[in-house]
Amino acid sequence: MMSYDNLWNVMKEKGVTQYALIKKYHISPAQITRLKRNESVSTHTIEMFCKILQCEVADIMRYVPDEENEEEKNNRP
Repeated sequence: MMSYDNLWNVMKEKGVTQYALIKKYHISPAQITRLKRNESVSTHTIEMFCKILQCEVADIMRYVPDEENEEEKNNRP
């Protein structure tokens, strides 16, 4: 699966809020929710985030092998 956990750190570093994404950059709240849940998003969405945050794809997303994903799920309270 893909993890977008780094996205939120980059947004904080760049001073870009979720509110700004929605109001200033017209990002759909549904897309933000999909990213929070590490669900599939289009490459167009990733490209928009890279443009907005002036970063590379690897700065906001990473591949998590299924085994690691299962371990994370099992360790949650």
